[in-house]
Amino acid sequence: METFTSVLEFLTYWLVDQYWFPAFLIGSGIFFTIYLGFPQIKYFKHGWRILSGRYVKEDTKGETTPFQALTTALSGTVGTGNIGGVALAIFLGGPAAIFWMWITAFFGMTTKFVEVTLAHKYRETLPDGSISGGPMYYIENGLNMKWLAILFSVCLLLMCLGTGNMPQISSIAVVMNDTFHIPKIVTGAVLAVLLWMVIIGGIKRIAQIASKLVPFMAFWYLVGSFAVIISNYENIIPSLQSIFIHVFTPAAAVGGFLGASVAAALTRGVNRGLYSNEAGQGSAPIAHASSKTENPIEEGMVSILEPFIDTIIICTITGLVILSSGVWTEKFENRFEESSMCYLDGTYSDTNQEDIKIMQDYILSCSGPLVYSGTEEISEGLLSNTEITLMHNRSVSENVIYNNAGEPFNGSIEIVNGKLTTNDITVVGDSLLLGADLTGKAFTRSVFGEFGQYIVAIGLLLFAFSTAIAWSYYGDRATVHLFGEGWILYYRIIYVGAFFTAAIIDTKIVWDIATVIGPIATVPNLLAILFLRKEIKKLDSEYVCLLYTSDAADDTPCVDLGGRRII
Repeated sequence: METFTSVLEFLTYWLVDQYWFPAFLIGSGIFFTIYLGFPQIKYFKHGWRILSGRYVKEDTKGETTPFQALTTALSGTVGTGNIGGVALAIFLGGPAAIFWMWITAFFGMTTKFVEVTLAHKYRETLPDGSISGGPMYYIENGLNMKWLAILFSVCLLLMCLGTGNMPQISSIAVVMNDTFHIPKIVTGAVLAVLLWMVIIGGIKRIAQIASKLVPFMAFWYLVGSFAVIISNYENIIPSLQSIFIHVFTPAAAVGGFLGASVAAALTRGVNRGLYSNEAGQGSAPIAHASSKTENPIEEGMVSILEPFIDTIIICTITGLVILSSGVWTEKFENRFEESSMCYLDGTYSDTNQEDIKIMQDYILSCSGPLVYSGTEEISEGLLSNTEITLMHNRSVSENVIYNNAGEPFNGSIEIVNGKLTTNDITVVGDSLLLGADLTGKAFTRSVFGEFGQYIVAIGLLLFAFSTAIAWSYYGDRATVHLFGEGWILYYRIIYVGAFFTAAIIDTKIVWDIATVIGPIATVPNLLAILFLRKEIKKLDSEYVCLLYTSDAADDTPCVDLGGRRII
């Protein structure tokens, strides 16, 4: 386990904590935004028109309507990233991480427009009559680079498990256990059965459920969110100010929060933004490829709405809920996770600026000269040695109790390289919260009081479960591309098995897996759409010609892409 954790930390450092990936992701979006003349602005209004289905003909090829395709893609993006992911971004990078999520979303609208348009153009009809599309098809058929298409499909399969599957049920299980005291294994088992019942019906059943579930769950969550924000109305302006103040200056330590660098805000904001709206990741184009849209550009227009709804609206509201409530700097009682604990040699306080500077070197990894190792005595659940400091969730822990089988522990514990290695010991105390737990606490700071956590619990259940459903289809298509249709059943069995397993394992490990897999899969897709830039430019130019020459004569030199003109 220690070796696996070390590998994850290594990958996180090179794929997440460095500037190259945010620069590549945002840079690609900036390039296409300028190259195509700001399509996220010029096509924004028309995307809503197409979404209504007014331009869809009965005989148009496809399996879903534009609205079903959008809600299926949204069900894949609107999930834990909007509830737990935003909280994690603030936890890791401070308020300024929200700014970088906005930047990622704005330019991501163009990136998604490009990848969805290409996916729709290069989609294929399989022998069973189903539609299959996505980056693997425009990489293989548009670029004639089968090896890169295979690489993407492999990465997509890993991403389906590490991004669309495991973090979803992990967050659900934690919140259902904390809120309703439902054992994680029960949550995992029940939802695994429901997941199987849905995904066995393929894209048509998934799309039907998504089209009904997404509007309801968004309404449910937004009503609760506005109640929290309005209850803390006096903090709205200061919260918005804090987002911008720390964009180019480090976030100072506040309460239990030990501060965050500009780099942390940027890298974590971009990473969480990508995790939330998936622009450039290549997943949503798979859902859009099944849409009954005549022109690929038109489906690209519909996809522009995704990052706007997902990140600029829903994630911003979640961010304001957390910031205005003030819970992101407060410590709450919780059960400590082994991977988030670190023992330091010495007594440190988060009220002492010198101590804070020292501890900041240990919030990224539990390694260095001050990391403690040794044998310590526990009496009635309390650590006898007061000369060591236990950090949990990047904060100094307080009121720590060591339990065994639900009772205060008496005996000795072993600490090796800052980590507790003694088995059958549970640690409970006060520390910062992260993920959905943090959002849940924010919802209690409203007219709902303690009932606010139920809104988050139910909202996350709906969000995350719908995400797992959508991502199962993405894996379906990757499996078909790699191995053929006969392997879909085996993939679905593995997918549901991983879903159940993630409900009962360490949640930090799950989130770490999701963090590193996203960039791994995104890079091949970004390279592909950059190589196909001239083709998307041609499609866009042809469509613009039609869009703005509705009064032209029938012999207009514009290429006819469907026998109609759109105003």
